[in-house]
Amino acid sequence: MSLPEIQYCPGTLAEGFHTYSRTCLNRVFQGKKVHHELPYDSPASNSETDDLFEENRKRISISGVQEKFSVLLEKNKLRLINEGERGTYILKPIPSIGKKSDQMPSNEHLTMQIARQIYGIETAENALIFFKNGSPAYITKRFDVKDDGTKLAQDDFASLAERTPQTHGEHYKYLGNYLEIFQLMQKYLPAYKLEAPKVLKILIFNYLFSNGDAHFKNFSLLETPMGDYRLSPAYDLLNSRIHIEDKDFALDDGLLPRNLGQGKISQQFAILSEQAGISSKIFNDIMNLMLSQSDNVEKLITASFLNDTTKKIYRQSYQGRLKQLMKR
Repeated sequence: MSLPEIQYCPGTLAEGFHTYSRTCLNRVFQGKKVHHELPYDSPASNSETDDLFEENRKRISISGVQEKFSVLLEKNKLRLINEGERGTYILKPIPSIGKKSDQMPSNEHLTMQIARQIYGIETAENALIFFKNGSPAYITKRFDVKDDGTKLAQDDFASLAERTPQTHGEHYKYLGNYLEIFQLMQKYLPAYKLEAPKVLKILIFNYLFSNGDAHFKNFSLLETPMGDYRLSPAYDLLNSRIHIEDKDFALDDGLLPRNLGQGKISQQFAILSEQAGISSKIFNDIMNLMLSQSDNVEKLITASFLNDTTKKIYRQSYQGRLKQLMKR
């Protein structure tokens, strides 16, 4: 594998760039002139650097199936952290599991860019980056770590619901339904009315883009500089159906408790919105936005680093879900 020929910014997917655009550098890399090539070969491809990755693997505490490494920015160079250091970036190379695993970094990058650029969803800052041997990786800036290395408190919804593998079994983060997320927010967020529509928009987005792995740990609250809490930026958004055979929704009971979750998918979202105390005007505004962006979505899919076959699958998946969501 060799470095791809780059015609779109590997951060924003803007056309006419052979490396990161200024917009990407400002958002993701503190304005520093970072290059899109890492100074390492990909994990498990070079015995000389594999020890570095193995050591780094021991130092990262972020959960999840996909392998992650902790990275920091030193001047304008990215590197794996050493013992005693706290990384400010998470690096996710091609995983060893799933169908079309080589497309996973580009899938997550594209989906996160669509969420932010087209639907106005606040996301963790992110980009694609490449190892020396051309293998792609997804890189995301940690929103719970400030540039000076100090950490903000973050609680995911599995923790807020007091669910752990010990108390609720290894399937703990998939239990229940999404209405419970709103109920937990009402309990812990004074600014609930402001934050609730953001979660609703993410849930509709996840359906539209076939993200069937949005479990309780993929939503969280983040401490603000004022010491209170808000909804964290969205993270781990991707079309999971491309890689695994999953359901429409990650949680066992789907969107709603079973006594409420009947009818077309748009009707279920309307019930969820009403149960969450979101006004019908706000719900309709969100739905109108989600249903009206086909041309913009197509542009970003075309600009993405997915291969042509996976672009076609991604496009068809989106169009199929869009048709379902349009049924009222």
